[in-house]
Amino acid sequence: MSKTPDQFAIAAALLEISALLELKGGKDRFKARAYQRSARVIAGLTEDLGTLIKQQRLTSIRGIGTALASQIGQLYETGASSVLSQLRQEFPPGVIELSRLPGLSLNKIKTLSQTLGIASTEDLRAAIEAGKLRSVKGFGARSEEKLLLSLESPPTSVSQRIHIHHANRIGQQLTDYLRTESALIDVGLAGSIRRAQETVGTIRIVASTESPRQLLEQFLRFPLIVHLAQKDPESCTVLLAEGAQVVLSAVRPNEYVWALWRETGTTAHFEKLQKVAARRRLRSDITSHKAFVSLCARGKQARAVAVTEPNFYRGLGLPYIPPELREDLGEIEAASKGKLPEDLVDLEDIQGMVHCHTTYSDGRDTIQAMAAAAEAMGMKYLTITDHSPTAFYAGGVTLDRLKRQWDEIDEVQENVKVKLLKGTESDIVANGGLDYPDRILKKFDVIVASIHSRYKMNAEQMTDRLITAMRTPFFKIWGHALGRLIHRRPPFECHIERVLDAIAESRAAIEINGDPFRLDMEPSLLREARKRRIKFVISVDAHSTGALQNLKYGVGIARRGWVRKVEVLNTLSAKAFAKAVRP
Repeated sequence: MSKTPDQFAIAAALLEISALLELKGGKDRFKARAYQRSARVIAGLTEDLGTLIKQQRLTSIRGIGTALASQIGQLYETGASSVLSQLRQEFPPGVIELSRLPGLSLNKIKTLSQTLGIASTEDLRAAIEAGKLRSVKGFGARSEEKLLLSLESPPTSVSQRIHIHHANRIGQQLTDYLRTESALIDVGLAGSIRRAQETVGTIRIVASTESPRQLLEQFLRFPLIVHLAQKDPESCTVLLAEGAQVVLSAVRPNEYVWALWRETGTTAHFEKLQKVAARRRLRSDITSHKAFVSLCARGKQARAVAVTEPNFYRGLGLPYIPPELREDLGEIEAASKGKLPEDLVDLEDIQGMVHCHTTYSDGRDTIQAMAAAAEAMGMKYLTITDHSPTAFYAGGVTLDRLKRQWDEIDEVQENVKVKLLKGTESDIVANGGLDYPDRILKKFDVIVASIHSRYKMNAEQMTDRLITAMRTPFFKIWGHALGRLIHRRPPFECHIERVLDAIAESRAAIEINGDPFRLDMEPSLLREARKRRIKFVISVDAHSTGALQNLKYGVGIARRGWVRKVEVLNTLSAKAFAKAVRP
């Protein structure tokens, strides 16, 4: 279903309600957050909004209650909202835009509105330049100077980079919006998103069109844009209501592949490529469109010149370097020596979902629901790995409940084609032992062994704990290895080289965790593990059916770690995987 501009306009109205409620403060801040969440839901809907409203199914969507559904229905049917109309009456025009400027309180904004009719930042700038502001009570020459400085310094995006799944969601919303414009030919996400970075500072979009100006004007009508920071004939930089910064490059069709390449790699990657070109006596700036096309011709594999990224790299005498590797972290040197893996694991290679939780511990969905969702995605197997008893805070499965779970798995197996494997996410306890008695552990089909407590052990203690766990006689998958939560908790301390050495000598593999808040282990450590010929499992760490979509993030991290398909156990068939991981 292609989204309509109306869908985004409704999301923008909900965000305006949220912002105004936030300005009211007090208890209204809780309502503000609810409207903000609903705006994200509406903007991200894949099902037709009109159908949901007509069938009165809006309240079946998580986060949308009766009151919110009523306002969304009003906005869809009439373009207006009773709540928004009331709030607009309570505040002066332009209050949201003006409130983003440091030093402008709500009372000061009301004063400026009443005395000078200021309703926008442009009105404010004009008043300052005319010297009118200093005549208003509560303002002076110093106030004018500070406000003018704020106006000259456009608002920035969030102080820290946003998680890749948030950036990807926003990027998809924007590309969906652009697809409603007839001038669009093609569009793609570049930058940190295309390189599968854990976090994203700027969302970069490249669009192909015969009318760049027309497409840019259409983009700038996107209802969730709150600030235009830069604009030229072929690009613009904007700030969205969520705080994300976005750069759109609109280019002619013959420049699309080049622009996507140019907007993907890091500056360091390009600089290193320039040195490669210099050694081959190619003196032009290789980042220019003319040079890109010329190098494609040198690397062509057919009579006709194919302007493709693989041909560009061939033109430099290099094998193709995938987007995830374009960061100058040794990829160009490896490519020059013919040592860059050419068979990196891909999303389509994965045959089974690993590390999945259900309602037996802290998952949201049943075994039946998880199995049906995995099967619908084309998976051949699914591991049910709920928490072990020590994780009591997560509803760890006790021995008596474990028997009931296994019985239910057998019952569900009769109704689905996807192979269900009985597993556990067993806690690695303080002394390095695995949760559950050995007699139970050896009965599982698969064991994910993870640390969930006592993260503040010193490096020596943690190393001993992990080595002990990895040397247990059971085959185990080391889950979310260093326990990091991006932006919330750093990796715990340990002597990672010693742990990797122990794994290489043991019956163990390393999980590449696809939870976008974890994405553990980081790519540089995956490369260290590869040197020791350690095997991997790309997991989803899913606590719901929706979280099965985490797979693509795990694959992205794996590719950044140069992990090959043959090194990933869940690229195997169900039978081969079960044999490889059997405790």
